[in-house]
Amino acid sequence: MLSRKGVDLKTEAIAGITTFFTMSYIVVVNPAILATPGTGMPFNGVLTATVLVCFFGTLLMGLYANLPFAVAPGMGINAFFTFSLVLGKQIPWQTALGMMFWSGVITLVISATPLRIWIAQAIPQSLRVGVAAGIGIFLTFIGLKNSGIIVADPATLVKVGKLGPGAALSIVGIFFSAFLLQRKSALAFLAPILLLTILGVTAGLVPTPTALVAAPDFGSVFLKLDIWSALAPALWPAILSLMFTDLFDSLSTFVGVAHATNFIDKKGEMPRMKEGLIVDSISSFSAGVFGSSSGTTYIESASGIEVGGRTGWTSIFTALCFLPCFFLAPLAGSVPGFATTPVLVLVGALMFRSLTELKFHALEDMIPAYLTMVLIPLTFSITQGILWGFVSHVLLYVLCGRAREVKPTLYFIALLSVFLIGLEH
Repeated sequence: MLSRKGVDLKTEAIAGITTFFTMSYIVVVNPAILATPGTGMPFNGVLTATVLVCFFGTLLMGLYANLPFAVAPGMGINAFFTFSLVLGKQIPWQTALGMMFWSGVITLVISATPLRIWIAQAIPQSLRVGVAAGIGIFLTFIGLKNSGIIVADPATLVKVGKLGPGAALSIVGIFFSAFLLQRKSALAFLAPILLLTILGVTAGLVPTPTALVAAPDFGSVFLKLDIWSALAPALWPAILSLMFTDLFDSLSTFVGVAHATNFIDKKGEMPRMKEGLIVDSISSFSAGVFGSSSGTTYIESASGIEVGGRTGWTSIFTALCFLPCFFLAPLAGSVPGFATTPVLVLVGALMFRSLTELKFHALEDMIPAYLTMVLIPLTFSITQGILWGFVSHVLLYVLCGRAREVKPTLYFIALLSVFLIGLEH
């Protein structure tokens, strides 16, 4: 339960504000991805939905779970929503929001029981690494494409584009962001977006916004999800892939941040994890209702915990910081694609470094992780990477004589993956 007893509200407030600044870039980046030309989603509506996901999920994390973790639309899932589902498979965005809803509902049901922990424990570390690295490459590819550094080519599929002003500014922004990141600045991602946007406006590359603030848009995407069309059998593989991705993404975030910041109890475990996972699940399905891709716990929460955040008050202060963002759609809408490139590239790089945990000498671990990693960006589908990763992992372990090391739950997941691959094709 949330309590003020023994809580230093000043420290919690500083921690909450710190967490907000480290993750505030999502207010611009998420609508920029979901409102990519061709999706049909309006930027202002998605920005309002994004802020709503951040505010609601983070506030609930503080009030119900009493944890200093913030929630926002997940990077990678937003790219999957846009480029795999809506643009790739030509699924209407309303149906794709419905898929987000059902994925969250399934995750919530699982989170309310020990089943979520059992499933997560059955998924091998090598596949988690492969998924994280694959999504990292996926985000980097999208970032480079947005800046024009990489362009389409009819002969080779892709090629290096011309180094125009936008691409040049993106490169400057990448190094500037890396410089700030190396010095653990809370503005490492937000500052390059602001800098490149200002330089773009100054150079005439970006039109000056006609207004500074505007009322939130609750009419264009809010409650527009189509939950019944999302239940079409052909969409089941993607829904379950979303569920699996959210499953071990949130668990990895909770466990990783808790141990990295020493936010653990006497047993060496993170306190109130079940409550945190339930909030994470609620944020996932409510995001579809609000008009955004799934919400998830953010690893940037570590910054607030590092400066003293230990209770749900940290999350409450972070949530309150998001409220003014409801009115900033005109300013956020003026941010050009090349200004978000540094964030996408460096977030991708941070996800890619998980490969250091991979056992390269064991081919039965390395090959499934490699297939997962390369199939995600090359097919523009997290679904394909995850499903083929499960199948190849179990098959190689059986062929290598290590069948007894595969947990029964993973055998079931692999068989389910074979069925879903067949269903999708």
